[in-house]
Amino acid sequence: METFARPEQQRRYITAMNRIAVDRRPGTPVRVYVSAAPNTLNDSKWERLLKRITEDLPDGVELLHYRSAFEGDSYDWETLAEQLDGLVVIGRPKRLGSRVHVLGPVARLELRSLIASKPVLLFTHNLGLVPAIDCMSQVMPPSQAPRLKLVAPKRWSRDSTTLHAALNALRPSSTTGQDPEPRERAQAHLLAPFAAGAN
Repeated sequence: METFARPEQQRRYITAMNRIAVDRRPGTPVRVYVSAAPNTLNDSKWERLLKRITEDLPDGVELLHYRSAFEGDSYDWETLAEQLDGLVVIGRPKRLGSRVHVLGPVARLELRSLIASKPVLLFTHNLGLVPAIDCMSQVMPPSQAPRLKLVAPKRWSRDSTTLHAALNALRPSSTTGQDPEPRERAQAHLLAPFAAGAN
């Protein structure tokens, strides 16, 4: 299986990403937030991880993370989210090289806040960046602070049309001349997989 998304979901996602690319004005900065747990931020390999993510994204994308985006303990996600163009989530892999990644409660909420309108990508060590739309999702307990399990497709390819569309939506300047349908039509199905367990 190359994707868990249905063909219609993929078409709508690609259309939405193309619309973002078309609407971006040349010279406008592109900011992507990397959502990672504290133990990942404190790992000795953190800078190497950021470098790899940077290399997988289009040139000129500005990467933000908890330490660079927030001062002290001030976590104002809603304000920051309005300024973001995309999100990369780093989950805890089930085991080394696993396609199964678990996001904590905070990362799940960050993902839910952007999934309907911006490119959201799961970082995996083996596959690189995988659009969340292509992953299977499952809300996990506890109910008061649910986590989210994302499973990357077994035969997912970096030649995926959804990945190319997401990366195109994150290019600092757009050369796309298409006129896709409004992105609002893409929002409902994108929210659905992540709405379970939400209050």
